[in-house]
Amino acid sequence: MKRIIKKVAVLGSGVMGSRIACHFANIGVQVLLLDIVPKELTPEEEKKGLTLENKAVRNRLVNGHLQAAIAANPSPLYRKSDARLIQTGNFDDNMKDIATADWTIEVVVENLKIKKLVYDQVEQFRRPGTLISSNTSGIPIHLMLDGRSDDFKKHFCGTHFFNPPRYLKLLEIIPTPETDPEVVDFLLHYGDLYLGKTTVLAKDTPAFIANRVGIYGIMQTLAAMDKTGLTIDEVDRITGPMVGRPKSATFRTLDVVGLDTTVNVANGLYQAGGQDESRDMYKIPGYVQKMVENKWLGDKTGQGFYKKTKDDKGKTDILTLDLNTMQYGPKQKVKFQSLEALKPIDDLRKRIKAFSQQTDKAAQFFNETLFGLFQYVSNRIPEISDELYRIDDALRAGFGWELGPFEYWDAIGAREGVQRMLENGYKPAAWVEEMLNSGKEAFYIVENGSRRYYDIQTKEYKAIPGAENFILLDNLRSSKTVWKNSGVSLVDLGDGILNIEFHTKMNTMGGDVAVGLNKGIELAEKDFRGVVIGNDAANFSAGANLALVYMYALEQEYDEINFMIKQFQDTMMRMHYSAIPVVGAPHGLALGGGCEINLHCDHVQAAAETYMGLVEFGVGLIPAGGGTKEMTLRASESYEEGDIEYNTLKNVYLNIGMAKVSTSAKEARDLGYLRKSDGITINSNRLLADAKAQAILLAEEGYTKPVPKTNIKVQGRGALGMFLTGANAMYTGRYISEHDKKISHKLAWVMCGGDLSSPAEVSEQYLLDLEREAFLSLTGERKTLERIQSILTTGKPLRN
Repeated sequence: MKRIIKKVAVLGSGVMGSRIACHFANIGVQVLLLDIVPKELTPEEEKKGLTLENKAVRNRLVNGHLQAAIAANPSPLYRKSDARLIQTGNFDDNMKDIATADWTIEVVVENLKIKKLVYDQVEQFRRPGTLISSNTSGIPIHLMLDGRSDDFKKHFCGTHFFNPPRYLKLLEIIPTPETDPEVVDFLLHYGDLYLGKTTVLAKDTPAFIANRVGIYGIMQTLAAMDKTGLTIDEVDRITGPMVGRPKSATFRTLDVVGLDTTVNVANGLYQAGGQDESRDMYKIPGYVQKMVENKWLGDKTGQGFYKKTKDDKGKTDILTLDLNTMQYGPKQKVKFQSLEALKPIDDLRKRIKAFSQQTDKAAQFFNETLFGLFQYVSNRIPEISDELYRIDDALRAGFGWELGPFEYWDAIGAREGVQRMLENGYKPAAWVEEMLNSGKEAFYIVENGSRRYYDIQTKEYKAIPGAENFILLDNLRSSKTVWKNSGVSLVDLGDGILNIEFHTKMNTMGGDVAVGLNKGIELAEKDFRGVVIGNDAANFSAGANLALVYMYALEQEYDEINFMIKQFQDTMMRMHYSAIPVVGAPHGLALGGGCEINLHCDHVQAAAETYMGLVEFGVGLIPAGGGTKEMTLRASESYEEGDIEYNTLKNVYLNIGMAKVSTSAKEARDLGYLRKSDGITINSNRLLADAKAQAILLAEEGYTKPVPKTNIKVQGRGALGMFLTGANAMYTGRYISEHDKKISHKLAWVMCGGDLSSPAEVSEQYLLDLEREAFLSLTGERKTLERIQSILTTGKPLRN
C-alpha cells in the first residue's frame, strides 16, 4: 500500500506534543494540534468577561503551549513562518477533524487510563487504514490495545520521539504483535527519509532501547563515582567530549533533563526489572532521593547538581553540589594525568583505547563504567533487540554519544575488553565468548567499503540494513583515498565522483586546505566527472584559520596575509569555473570561509541543521574569500526594474554587517546564502549520498564549464552615500561603535563598487580586489586585532 502523509494530528500539546507538531511543520506537513478544554477561567479571562464556551478559552491550553514552543530557544522550527502549518483545537470540539489526518500521534500524559479514554474518542472519528501511534516512553505498547478495533490494532505502533524532536535524531519504532509489518516498514522509512531520524526498531520492553541502556549508564556512572570517590566536577570532566559524549557530560545533562524525569524512569525500570540481572543498579542513591525531596531537580527548579548564582558585580557563577555535605561550592578545576595524555590524540577510538590503558583514578572510573556497560548490553540481546547495531544506533542518536556501547568495546578490542572485564568482576554474555572462540575479533568489520555487524543468530557478519543509502567516509578512507595532505583527503566515492574532505580542527581553512581544494579540482577534471565537498565531522567548517591571520597581522606581515587571501580567492574561482560540477554538502557550522566555499559551488545540498553565515564582521573584518563579491553578484542578478531604493543590496549589506547566521538551511535560503535551486537533506546521515546524486545528475545533464561574469551591476555613489549615511546615523545613535562604523564603510565601499559616479558593470575580479584591499587594511587596525584575540582566547565576540 502506498502511503502519503499530508496531514498529521497530534493529540496533546505539552512540551513533546507541541514540538513534535513543529517538526512535522518543518518538513511541510499540515498539523492538527489538540488538547483538553480548560475547566476554569483564569483571572484575566474573567476580567474580559469571557466564559468557558468562548473559543479563546477552550483553546487556551493548546495555543499557550504552541506559542511557548515557537518562542523557545533553540527553536523547534526551522523558521518561525512554518508555524502557519499548525492548526490548533481541542478534544471536545475538534476530535472529529482527525478524520482528515493520515497519521494520528497520541502524546498525552503518561497514564494508561487517560490514554485509553483518548483512544475511545479516536476510534469514533479516525479514518480506517490511517496510522495511529503513541509517543509513550514508559507504558508497554501492547497494554494500549485493550478494547480496540482490529483496524486500530493493525495500524497502531509506538513511535518514541526524543526531546527535543528537531535536534535529537532518535525515533524508536515499537510494534505490537498485532501491528501490520507494512506499517512498521513505512514508519522506519518515513522517519528516516522525511523526519531526518535514526529510526530504530525496538521491542516492547521496559523503556525500550535508548532509555533502558542510557539510564543504566547513568546509574552505573553514579555507582562508579561512589566506588572511586570522584566529585561531580571530576566526573563531568571525564564523561564529556574527551570520551565522545556531549559537552553536558553526566550531571549537567541530568540538570537539563530534570532529575525527577531520570528518577521516574529508573524507578519504573526497577519495578519492571524482574528479568534484569542488574536490577539493583536502578535503586536511587540516598543523595539523589534527598535532592528530589528538596526539589533540587535541575534547571527547572533553579538548582540541581549545579546552581547558578551572581556575585556582587552581577557576574554569573556556577556552583557545584558537594554530595558529602549537600552544600554548594565553587567549581573545581579538574586535572588528571591520563586526560592530559589524551589531548594530542584526535582519533576518538584511539583516544578511548589509550585512556582505558591508563592507571590513575580517572581511568579506573572510566573502565568501571565501560565494563559494566559492556556486560549490560551484551545481556540485553535478544531481550531488547536481536541486533547489536540497533543498540549502538539508539545510544548515538538518543543520547548524543559519538560511539555506541559495542563501538566503545571494539575501540578497546573485543577480546581485550572481555579479558579486562573478567579481571574486574564483570562477565559478558555467552554469545560474546562464542563469537571470539569462532575467530571473530570484532563486533563490526569493514569489507569493500561497507560496514558489517556480527549477527548473533547466524553467527556471521551481515550488512546493516539501509546502510546502502548512506556514504560513510570512515568506511572508505582506508581503501579509497587517492590523495591527502595534513588538512584534506580526496576520497573516491565511486560512480566518477570525488569527495574533498577537510580534517583540520573544526575544519578551519589554511594553506593546506586551499592546496587540497585545488588538487581535488585538478584530479577531478582529469579522472572524475564531479566533485562533492563534504565530511562526516560535527561541522562542515568554522571558517578561516584566524590564529594564522592574527599572527601575521601582529608581525605586520601584510604580504603574507595578501598572499593567503589571494590564494583562497583564486581557489574559489578555480572551483567555481572548473570543467566539472562541484556540489557543496554543508552541515552544522558553515561560517566565514566555510560559507564562501558553498557560495561558489554549482549546487549546494545542505543538511537541514546547517548554521551558515558570513561572520567576519564580528572579528573586525569583511568577507574576503569571495563572499562579499558573490553576495553582491547575487544581489545584482535579482535587481528589479525601478528598484531605486536598492532594497536587495541593502538586505545583503545588513546580513553581512550584522554577521547573521542561519538557524537552519531553510533560513540560509531566506538569507540568500543558499539559492532556491539548492537542496536540503533532512537526515544528515544521507547528506553525502544526496550530494553525490546531485553531482552525478549535473554531470549527466551535460555540464558546461561556466564563463566568469563581467557584467555585475554595482550602484556606485548613489548606494554608497545611502549606506554611509545609515552607518553614521547608527553610530550617532550609539547603536554601533566607531570601529563598527569603519568596517561598515569598508563593506559598503566594496559592495557599491567603490567611488563610481554612477551605476556600472564590473567584473568579479574587480570586486575580489576591492574586498581583499578592504580586508588587508582592517588587519592593520588595533581594534580588529583585539576582536580576533577575544575570539581566539575566550570564544566570545568583543564590541570595542
